[in-house]
Amino acid sequence: MRVFVAGATGRVAEQLIKELIGKGHTVVAGARKPGNVIHLAGVEPVAMDLHEDLTKLASLIKGSDAVYFTAGSRGKDLLQTDAFGAVKLMQAAEAANVSRFVLLSSIFATEPEKWSDPNLAKIMNYNIAKFFADHWLMHQTKLNYTIVQSGNLVEAESGSGKIAIHVSQPKPNTIPNVAKVLAEVLEFPNTIGKIIQMSDGETPITDALNSL
Repeated sequence: MRVFVAGATGRVAEQLIKELIGKGHTVVAGARKPGNVIHLAGVEPVAMDLHEDLTKLASLIKGSDAVYFTAGSRGKDLLQTDAFGAVKLMQAAEAANVSRFVLLSSIFATEPEKWSDPNLAKIMNYNIAKFFADHWLMHQTKLNYTIVQSGNLVEAESGSGKIAIHVSQPKPNTIPNVAKVLAEVLEFPNTIGKIIQMSDGETPITDALNSL
């Protein structure tokens, strides 16, 4: 498959790209600074700015089989990147006739009643941005979407390959585990139309995805 990854220089995106290449996919890696994209055979870096208009974004992803939104402003540009940037990429995917869309989101972003949790209260504005992006994808598009809502991200050399889903509270997520989940959903049609609320856990990733 030809896969477009938006936000390709991010921590999760770099691991995701490695996973996708390992599965034999080719990757078009969209980033504001394409020179910083990881250098791997099968990866094509392209300049992408989520402040660009819809037509420009659609031209970048045209011909892709799937699109990932993994971009994030780390709180510096929540409206134009994390919220409206995600929405524009969804609109661009529809304009380019790319139906498969995978969105990296935040745990319980669609459940504001849970945001009083001390861990989530710290990222309230981020979750508000993700709330609108997630809901737009679910209710304002016809895309074959999967939303991966992870808890706080943890740096690690490698992941355990084991996760928990349907979590009841925010828990740590090693970045390699999140990246592997993102990559694997392309092979699991049952993840279409689903929100995957995850943390590190004890269930092998493929088994967890099969259970959805």
